[in-house]
Amino acid sequence: MRGSEFAELKAFVAVVERASFARAADHLGLSPSALSQIIRQLESRLGVRLLNRTTRSVAPTEPGLRLHERIAPMFREMDDAVAQAVGATTRTAGTLRINTLSMAAKKIIAPRLGRFHSMHPDVVLDIVIDDSLSDIVSGRFDAGIRVGERLHNDMIAVRLTPDIKLLAVASPEYLARCGEPKTPADLHRHACINWRFPGSGKVAGWDFSKKGKNISAMVAGPVISNHQDIVVPAALQGLGILYAYNDDGIAEALESGKLKRILTDWSPTMPGLYLYYSSRRHVLPALRAFIDCLLDKRQ
Repeated sequence: MRGSEFAELKAFVAVVERASFARAADHLGLSPSALSQIIRQLESRLGVRLLNRTTRSVAPTEPGLRLHERIAPMFREMDDAVAQAVGATTRTAGTLRINTLSMAAKKIIAPRLGRFHSMHPDVVLDIVIDDSLSDIVSGRFDAGIRVGERLHNDMIAVRLTPDIKLLAVASPEYLARCGEPKTPADLHRHACINWRFPGSGKVAGWDFSKKGKNISAMVAGPVISNHQDIVVPAALQGLGILYAYNDDGIAEALESGKLKRILTDWSPTMPGLYLYYSSRRHVLPALRAFIDCLLDKRQ
């Protein structure tokens, strides 16, 4: 295979896995127009259209999908081989790509950025905040951070936090106006603030547990969102009951009395936050150092 053919195929894989010419061009260090020309050359050489393009999206055609499925693992193997060779040295350097939930970015990563940089100044942290449960392998991330129950298969996981409580909360004003539900079955008479999973678009169910008894409640209300910056203020403003992980925003509101816990006996405990990475990838020194920094409880 000639060098130009290798470069064309590498460019094609980058576009498919990032679903964007702009993002792929940035990854490859090219301009979008140069990358587009490379893809046109590849399609012309093969005599087949590999990508469907619109002004807003790019996706592989059926022949493009088949090609990607065959060659993408080869490129990953080559990347891993190079990473393993580099990792054989003691130098902690390079770019580390992390895909993380927003609550993990705020609570775990952000407070440690300065410390990590001072200890490893030659490492560039490329942190993508993503609540949509993206595939870290196809996205070419070195690691991801997720709630334990949503870990991808065939991954090595490192626990970062204890298990997390799911809390039902509401403002005192809402409870004074509408009353307090005593069991999950009472929720059908209340306004509830729903969470929509990013990516899939599904609305999260409300699952409760008490002494081995499990109940799933169907709820409705005036607000549905896929971000804490919307659902928490909605609860604070008295629009309804919120059922969510006990993150910093909710904890602070409970402490100040702006929110009140309800259905306390029914709140289940969910697996905490985990950092995970593919068992098929060589662990770079930079990733080992990052994990050590996250596990260090000093602030």
